[in-house]
Amino acid sequence: MSRRIELHDLSCYYGNRKVVDRITMTIEPKSVTAIIGPSGCGKSTLLRAINRLHETLPGARVEGRVLLDGDNIYDRSIDVVDVRRIVGMVFQRPNPFPTMSIHDNVAAGLKLAGVRRRDLDDIVEKALIAVHLWNEVKDRLRRPASALSGGQQQRLCIARAIAVQPEVLLMDEPCSALDPISTLAIEDLIAELKNDFTVVIVTHNMQQAARVSDMTAFVTVDGPGHPGRLVEYADTKTLFSVPADKRTEDYITGRVG
Repeated sequence: MSRRIELHDLSCYYGNRKVVDRITMTIEPKSVTAIIGPSGCGKSTLLRAINRLHETLPGARVEGRVLLDGDNIYDRSIDVVDVRRIVGMVFQRPNPFPTMSIHDNVAAGLKLAGVRRRDLDDIVEKALIAVHLWNEVKDRLRRPASALSGGQQQRLCIARAIAVQPEVLLMDEPCSALDPISTLAIEDLIAELKNDFTVVIVTHNMQQAARVSDMTAFVTVDGPGHPGRLVEYADTKTLFSVPADKRTEDYITGRVG
C-alpha cells in the first residue's frame, strides 16, 4: 500500500525566517516525484516537513497542511511516531549505525516496533533482497555495516527504511555521495520501489530527475533571503521538454542556478 500526499499552502520556518512559502501540490501513490531547484531553496526542508522531521530542529515550525490519504499529519490527534513509521526517510549520505552489524542495522526499526525475534531474520532477508543487497552480504550479516562500500551502505539504509513497511519513502539526494555505478544501482532500485511505495526524491542532478521520476516539481527563490516557492509542477517529460515557466527553462538548461 502507498499513500497520496497532498500539500496545502505549506510554509516552513526556522524561527521567524520563512524558508518555504505556501507550497500546494498532490503526489500520487505508487509514483516517483522529483523535487529540483537551486541550493538554499528549501527542497530538503520541504521533504522533512512531509514526515515531521522539520519540527525536531529548535525553533522550526510549519504552517498549512500535509495530508496522507486525507489525514492531516499535523493534526494534534496524530501520533508523530506513527507518521514516521508510515513515511520513511533516506538521507543524503549513507548513515548506517557503525557499531551494528549489517543484520542489526536492518532490524533496528523492527526491534523498536516490537517485532518478534523469530520473525526478524525473514524480514531482514526480504528487505535486503528488495534492495539487491542480499547476495552481496548474506555470508557476512554479522559483520559491521561500516565495512560496506558507500553504495552498499546506501542500499542498506534503504533496506532499513523499507523493513518497517512504510507507505511513503522520502529520499534526500540519495546518490550525491556515490560513484556512477552505485548511482545507477540506486536509480534502478527507485524504479522498482515505486511499485510498492510513494517515492519523493530531492536531487540536484537534472538527468537523474529525468530518468527516475514520473512528476517533477521545480522550487526556487526570488532572491537572497527569500523563501522557496513552487514555480512549476508537471509530469517529468513535459517539464523537461516544454516547461511552462521561463524560470524552469533557465534552470534546467543551466542558464541560472
